[in-house]
Amino acid sequence: MASRTSNRFERQSHSHNHGSSASSTSRNGVGLGQPAHHNSARPKAPSASRRSVTPNSRTHSFHSDQEPGRVRVAVRVRPRNAEDLLSDADFSDCVEIQPELKRLKLRKNNWSSESYRLDEVFTENASQKRVYDVVAKPVVEIVLSGYNGTVMAYGQTGTGKTYTLGRMGKEDASERGIMVRALEDIISNTSPASDSVEVSYLQLYMESIQDLLAPEKTNIPINEDPRTGEVSVPGATIIRVQDLDHFLQLLQVGEANRHAANTKMNTESSRSHAILMVHIRRSVNEKVNDEINSQEKGTKSDLFDGNSIPIVRKSKLLIVDLAGSERIDKSGSEGPLLEEAKFINLSLSSLGKCINALAENSPHIPTRDSKLTRLLRDSFGGSARTSLIITIGPSGRHHAETASTIMFGQRAMKIVNVVKLKEEFDYESLCRKLESQVDHLTAEIERQQKLRDDDKYELEKQLRECQDSFAEARKVLVTRSEFLEKENTSLESEMKGIVNELKHQKDHNNLMHDKVAKLEMSLKHSEQHQLENSTYQKVLADTTQMYEKKMAELIKQIDDERACSECAEEQLALMKKLLSEHQKSIQKHQMENSTYQKVLADTTQMYEKKISELVKQLQDEHAHFECPEEQLGLAKKLLSDHQNSIQRQKGIDELALKLQEMYQLHENTLSELQSLKSENKDLLLEKAQINDELHSVRHRLLDEEKQRKAIENELVKLKRAVPENENDFEDKKSYMKEDLSKGSSEFGNRMGSYRSNPLRETLSGQRATIAKICEEVGLQKILQLLTSEDSDVQIHAVKVVANLAAEDINQKRIVEEGGLDALLMLLRSSENATILRVASGAIANLAMNEMNQGLIMDKGGALLLAKTASKTDDPQTLRMVAGALANLCGNEKLLTMLKEDGGIKALLGMVRSGSSEVIAQVARGLANFAKCESRGVIQGHRIGCSLLIDDGALKWLIANSNTTSVSTRRHIELALCHLAQNKDNAKDFISGGGVKVLIQISEESSREDIRNLAKKMLRLNPSLQAEMHAQ
Repeated sequence: MASRTSNRFERQSHSHNHGSSASSTSRNGVGLGQPAHHNSARPKAPSASRRSVTPNSRTHSFHSDQEPGRVRVAVRVRPRNAEDLLSDADFSDCVEIQPELKRLKLRKNNWSSESYRLDEVFTENASQKRVYDVVAKPVVEIVLSGYNGTVMAYGQTGTGKTYTLGRMGKEDASERGIMVRALEDIISNTSPASDSVEVSYLQLYMESIQDLLAPEKTNIPINEDPRTGEVSVPGATIIRVQDLDHFLQLLQVGEANRHAANTKMNTESSRSHAILMVHIRRSVNEKVNDEINSQEKGTKSDLFDGNSIPIVRKSKLLIVDLAGSERIDKSGSEGPLLEEAKFINLSLSSLGKCINALAENSPHIPTRDSKLTRLLRDSFGGSARTSLIITIGPSGRHHAETASTIMFGQRAMKIVNVVKLKEEFDYESLCRKLESQVDHLTAEIERQQKLRDDDKYELEKQLRECQDSFAEARKVLVTRSEFLEKENTSLESEMKGIVNELKHQKDHNNLMHDKVAKLEMSLKHSEQHQLENSTYQKVLADTTQMYEKKMAELIKQIDDERACSECAEEQLALMKKLLSEHQKSIQKHQMENSTYQKVLADTTQMYEKKISELVKQLQDEHAHFECPEEQLGLAKKLLSDHQNSIQRQKGIDELALKLQEMYQLHENTLSELQSLKSENKDLLLEKAQINDELHSVRHRLLDEEKQRKAIENELVKLKRAVPENENDFEDKKSYMKEDLSKGSSEFGNRMGSYRSNPLRETLSGQRATIAKICEEVGLQKILQLLTSEDSDVQIHAVKVVANLAAEDINQKRIVEEGGLDALLMLLRSSENATILRVASGAIANLAMNEMNQGLIMDKGGALLLAKTASKTDDPQTLRMVAGALANLCGNEKLLTMLKEDGGIKALLGMVRSGSSEVIAQVARGLANFAKCESRGVIQGHRIGCSLLIDDGALKWLIANSNTTSVSTRRHIELALCHLAQNKDNAKDFISGGGVKVLIQISEESSREDIRNLAKKMLRLNPSLQAEMHAQ
C-alpha cells in the first residue's frame, strides 16, 4: 500500500527543531525545461518518469485514477453567433460532437472527417456549472488536498476562453466562470481561523509581466529556486481573500486593467495572457476527509504512531486564460494590434513546442524561449495536476484553426505529470488532528456510501435508457430491412426491364437482317431483268432473220414477175395494134409506176446493199417495159395483151402495197429495237446503281453492327456503374450545405452516424467505378452518347455525367468538352421525363461552381430550367430544377438576370407540386437570393426594394412561415430576416404582416442564431421597431 502511494503521490517531509519551521518537497520529474541535474540526487519512483499516454486507452471518467498525473483535456464548442449566421448560414458545421462517446469529428470536406477522442466533450449548450464540475472542480479538490493544480484555456480568438474562465456573472449567477466558482469552493472549504487563501493576478503582455491588481508594477522578473526548481514571481501583489465578494472586487479590478481590443473576429479580444495565482495554506487536521484516501491511511498511521508532528499543506492553483491565436488576414490587425498579435502567437508557438517536446519524450524542453513557458513549467511535465480546456468554433471558415487547436489538445493528453504533495510540519496541531481523524473518516465513509448509492441509481437509470434506446434501434433496423426488401424488388423489376430492352434490341437486329435479305432479293430481280433483256435481244435477232426471209421471198416474187414479163413481151408483139388505143392509159400508168419506183427506190436505200440490188433489178425491168410500150403503140389491136398488162399492173400495185407494208413494219421494228436498246441501257445503268447501293448498304450494315456492339459493351459498363436509383446522381454537395436536423436522442444521433457511413462508402465506391469507366471510355465519348437517338443510351449517359459532375475535379473538364451545352440541349429538345430529371440534377451540380453559374446564365440555362419546370409535374424533376435555380440564386452578380429570365417565378410556380422536398428547395433558393441582396445592401452595391417583392415571394414566405418541415422553415426564417435587413422593404414588410412573423421568429425559432438575428433586425430597423411597439 505504501509503495503504491509513493508511486502516485511523491511526498518528502523533513523535520525541524521548531514546530512552525518546515521545508517543501521538490519535484522528481523533469518539467518544462527543468535542468536534469536537479534530479540527480533524488531517487525516482517507478512511475515518476515522463511517458506518453494514448488518450484512447482511457475508459473511466474525466479524472480517472488510473493515470493521476496525465494532463486532462476537454473541448467546448461555442454556439454559432450572428456573424457566423450572416457569413455562412447555408453551410453545415465542420464539427460534429458525440458527448456520450467523448468523441469529436472534424470534417475535412463533405465526404471525409477525422475522429478525435478526448477526456470530455461539451456541447454548445453545456452550462458553466457543468464545465466547472467536470474540468476544474477535481483540480480544486486536489489543490485543497495540498497538491499544485492548473486549469488552462486554449483556443482561437473569439471561441469563449475568457467567458469560460473569467466570467463574473454579476447579473446571472449561472453565468459565472471557473475563476469565481473555484474561489467559491476554496473559500467554502477553508477555515479563516486556521487556513489562508491569497491571490495574485498577472498578465503577460508583449513578453512583459504586469500586475493587474497594481498596474504600476510592470516588467516583473521571474525567480527560480536553484535547489527545488520552483518558479515564483516575488514582485507581484499578493492579497489575502476574505470572502467571495472581496474576490469579485479584486477580479473586477484586474479585468479592468487587462489589455483588450476590438478585431474583426472578436469585439473584446484579449491581447494578453492572464494568470490567476491562488496560494492556499491549510492545516491537515482541519480537512482530513478531503486529503486522506484509503491508500494513505497506512502511511499516516505510521507517522502518527511515531509521534509525528501534524502537517500544514501549501498548494498553488493557477488559472490561465491564454490570449487567442489569430491569423492576421482574418483578424485585420494593424499597427499596435499587429505587434500584440505577433507576441501572442510567438508565446503560443513556444508553448506548443514545449508540449510537442514533452509528448515526444525529447531530451531538451525549450522552456526559456518565452516567459509563458517558464511560468507554466510546473503545469506540463511538472508536479501539478493540470486540466486543459480547448475552445473551438463550429464554423467551417476556421477549419485550419480548429484542427490546430484539437491537435494541441491531443498532444497535451500525452503528457504525464508527477503529482506530489507539499507539506510542512505543525507540532501544535498534532493533538487536534488525532482527535478529529476518526470523525473525518466516519464522514468520508458515509459520503462514499452515499456516492455509491447515487452512482447505483444513476447506473440503473442509464441502463433503462439504454434498453429503451436499443428497443428503438431494433424498430429502426426492422424498418430499414423492409425498405431494403422493397428496394430489392424494385431492382429486380428494373433488371427485367433491361432484359426486355435487350430483347427489343435483338428484334431490331432481326429487322435489319430482314432488310439485308430484301436487298439481296432486289439484286436477284435485277439479275433476272438482265436475263430478260438478253431474251429480248434474242427475239430481236429472230425478228430480223424473219424479215430477211421475207425479203428473200419478195426477191423471188420479183424474179417470177420478171419471167411473166418476158412471157408478156412475146405476147406484146402480137398486140401492138390493140395497145395503140390505150397509149394514154398506159402513160398514166407509167406515171404511177414511176411514183412507185421512186418510193421503192427510197425503200431499197434503207436496206443497204441488198435493197440496192433489188432497185437495180427493178430499173432493168422498167427498161424492159419501155421497149414493149413503144411496140404497144403499134399493136393497139391486141386486146388480150392489154388485159394481161392490166393484170400485171395490178400485180405491181399489190407488190407496191406489200413493199409499203414492209417499210412500215421495218420502221416499227427499228423503233421497237431502239426502244429496247434504250431500255436495256437503262436497265444496265439501274443494275450498276443497284450494285453500288447494295455495296454501300453492306458497308453501312457492317459499320452499324460494329457500332452496335461497341454501344452494347458501353451500355453493359454503364448499367453496372450507374446506380439504379435515379436519385443517387443528386447534388450531394448542394444539399449537404443545409443544416441537418439534430435528434433529441443521443442514441438516435449515434445510429444516424452509423447509417451514414455505409451510404458514404457506397457513394465513394460508385464514384470510383464511374471515374474508372470515364478513364477507359473517355469523357468525350460519354458526352457524344448524349446525342444518341436511343433514349436508353441517353439516359445512362446523362446519369454518368451527373455523377461525374458531383465531383469538383470533374466539373471543369465537363464544361470545357461541351458537357454543359449537351445538357442544356437535352433540356431544350428532350421530352423524356427521366432525361429531364437527371439533366436538371447534373446542371444543379455544375451550378455549385461560381464560374459555371455565369456560363449557365449566359447560355440561357435559367430560361430552359424555367421552361422545364412549367412543362412537367414530376416532383423529382421539379426538385432537381429547384435545386439548380437555388444554387444560381447564391450568386449576387446574377440576381437581376435570374429575375428577368423568370427564375423567381419558376421557383414560386413549382410550389404547386405540394412536395415537401420541392418546397424546401424553393425556400432555400429564396433564402440564398435574400442573403445575397442583404450582403449587397450592407456593402453599398444595391439600393431599393428587393426583387423578390415584385413576384410575390414575400407574401409566400409570410404565408408559409409556420410550415411543419424543419428545413423549409429554417430557410423561410432566414429569408425573412435577410429581407427585413433592407430598410426599403419595411413598407411591404409591414403591410404584409411580416413584423408579426418576425417577432414570432425571434421568440419561437428552434435555432438560437436565427432568433438572435431576428431580434437584431427588429432592433436596428426603426420602421419595424415602431410597428412592433404599435402592435
